[in-house]
Parts: sequence; C-alpha cells; structure tokens
Amino acid sequence: MSLTHTPQHPIVEAVAGVRASLKTVADASPAFMSTDDKAVALAELVRATAQLDELRLRILGDAGDLAEATAARDAAGWLAQHTRTRFTDARADLALASTLDRERPLLAVAMREGEATLAQAHVIRRAIDVLPASVDDDTVARAEEHLVAQARDFGPKELARIGRRILDVVAPDIAEAAEAARLADLEASAEEQTRLVLRRLGDGTTRISGRIPDASAARLATYLESYANPRVAPPADLPVARLPRPRRLGQAFVHLLEAIDATRLPIHGGDATTVVVTIPLASLQAELATAGVLDAGMVPGDELTGDRITAAQARRLACTAKILPVVLGGESLPLDLGRARRLFSPGQRKALLLRDQTCRAEGCDTPGTWSEAHHLDPWLAGGPTDLHNGILLCSHHHHRAHDLTYRVERLPNGDLRFHRRR
Repeated sequence: MSLTHTPQHPIVEAVAGVRASLKTVADASPAFMSTDDKAVALAELVRATAQLDELRLRILGDAGDLAEATAARDAAGWLAQHTRTRFTDARADLALASTLDRERPLLAVAMREGEATLAQAHVIRRAIDVLPASVDDDTVARAEEHLVAQARDFGPKELARIGRRILDVVAPDIAEAAEAARLADLEASAEEQTRLVLRRLGDGTTRISGRIPDASAARLATYLESYANPRVAPPADLPVARLPRPRRLGQAFVHLLEAIDATRLPIHGGDATTVVVTIPLASLQAELATAGVLDAGMVPGDELTGDRITAAQARRLACTAKILPVVLGGESLPLDLGRARRLFSPGQRKALLLRDQTCRAEGCDTPGTWSEAHHLDPWLAGGPTDLHNGILLCSHHHHRAHDLTYRVERLPNGDLRFHRRR
C-alpha cells in the first residue's frame, strides 16, 4: 500500500519546517555556548521572530473568511479564542496587520527582513496614526521611511520619542504649529477629564484613582520620587480641602501640587527638587508654540503620551515656585568650572539632566535624577569639571566605569558601551 502526500500551501510547509528545525535543538544546553555564540543566537532569534510575526500578521489580515466560517466576530476574535491569545493583543495585531497591508509597505518589508520587531512596528504605526489630518501623503510616507530607518538603531521606547517629534525631521516648516495645536486640544481635554476619587475598601486601605493633566503628573512624579531617593522623612502634612465631587477634588489636587513649597522637599538629584521646563526664547515669546517638561521618564508610558506642553502653560509655570524655566538661547548659569572644583555644581547637574535625561550607558533607561555625574576624563588625571567632560551614569554603570575589568567605548551618539576585558 502506498501513501500519497497531500500538498500543502508553501507557508504551511515552511512553518512546519521551522518547528522541525527547532526540535533538533530542543535538548541543547546554552550553558555550553560561548558568549559570542549566545550574542549571535539571541540577535538572530529576534530577527527570526520578527519575520514570523510579519508572516502571522499577513495571514491574520487576510483571515476574514476564517472568522466568517467559524462565526467569530473577526479574525482577532478567532485568534484569541483558538490560540489562547489575549483579546486586546489580538485586536492590536489585527489593526497593525490591516495597516501593513494597505498603508505601510516599508514597515511590512522591514519586518519581513527581520529589521523591525513587532513592538517597534506597533510604535511606528501609532506615531504615524496620530499625525494631524492636515499632513499630506508625501510627508506621511517620509515619516514612515525615517522611522523604519531608525528602527535599526533604536528600541520601541526611543522610537516612540522620535515618533512624537517626527514632523520636526520630515516637515519642520509645519511641525511647531501642528504640535502646538495638538497640545492645545489635549490640554483642553485634560482640563475636562481631570478627576480624583478616594474610595475606602473596608480593609483599612483606601483606593485613590484619578486623571490629571500630563504636566501636573510630571510635577507629582518629581515630588514623590524625591522621597524615594534619597529616603528621608517627608515634611509636615499639608491640609487638603475636602470637596464633594470628583472633578472639584481633582482640581484641588492640581492646585495643591502647585502650592507645595519645594524648599521643604528633600535634596534630590544633587539639588533641591525642581521641575525643569525647557523652551526656546522665540517660542516663549510666540503665541502658538511648545515647551518641554523634563521628567526623565519617571511616568511609565511617557513614550506614548509625550512630555510637551504649550508655551502659554510654560509661561504660567515659570511664575510658580521651584519651576525652573530653561530658556534655550537666553542667559544661563555658569556651567564650566574647569579645574576650580572636583564635584559638579547644582547648575551643572541641571544642565546634565537636561541634556542626558537618563543614564548614558547603552541600553540603560535609569532616570537622570537617580544617576550620578561622571568625569569622562578622570579629574585626578587632569580632566576638567566641565559639561563636555561630564555624563550621567546610574550607580551600577558608574561603578563599572571605574572598574578596571571593564573597557569603556564612547559611541557616536555619546552613550557609553561597556566591554568586559578578556
């Protein structure tokens, strides 16, 4: 009796081949791999995963007939039910699949070649989807091209930051006005949605939930983080008016943040706790412009929501206590002290935080307020205490920088890469 092989679609055959290949190394132990082999294997597995994700999305985007045949709401519903995938993830993947198929050919090719991961693809899609409707198709195409190119060097979080300011790169003539108009709409919406709710749970605890504007959240994160690093006793409790409605309570909470005396907060990041607002001098004087709030990534998700505010709000913040307006192009503190002192001054610390924002070790995102100022050329060897010779490093990487078992390489973007000496 002869058995005949029923031909399958090439994609099904290829997937079966991939799984069969993986079975051949199922019992192989990574413990016997060299560090070079591990590096190659991990990098290639990420690329292969990206290629498999693109293939999965390509099929998912064309699986409407599968959903219809099984009475599923859509292909995402079928996927979630039959593959034990979270429904929210399946819906997001279906939306990305539809976008890749119709609108983002460059991104699709990058995934197909293993040059962009699924997480990067989601970030790029979101960055382009939030561009103003007034942006023309040619500008959108250039934005996609630029972001896909940056995916070779930057992870999802960095890509999201680049995506937020993509118009500055591909259409600088309209970027400022478009961003200012978008932020004005967001701030108006934030005002309407501001809420704070306190609910006792009956177990001796109270749940606090609310929504406040991004600028106020940045202030809150800065103030609260100062208690965590360093850990010192907080100031005396401040009285808070008891208000009946969630919105009024939310507004009161925002007002409380603005009334806090920052001089009563712990020394933080080498200086008194300070919120830094950055704005070019021309923007400060303009009616429709933007400014940046430096919160150094302390609020999870800032890569999605942004750290920009309107110039009008920046002007108001500049009038309140312990808001430091860094006007780019205007006068500033003396920042270069040469050999006059060994330790970086508070003004230099602010400038380093403004420039670096996080630890500058490659791949590290420890907030700058938790980092330490490091001399690139050691002070004991004649290195000056100047900005060009300073860099922020977290405690872990600062110790590695002074560890002779590691060699430090300065990358073109200014980050430090560490190599263990052999």
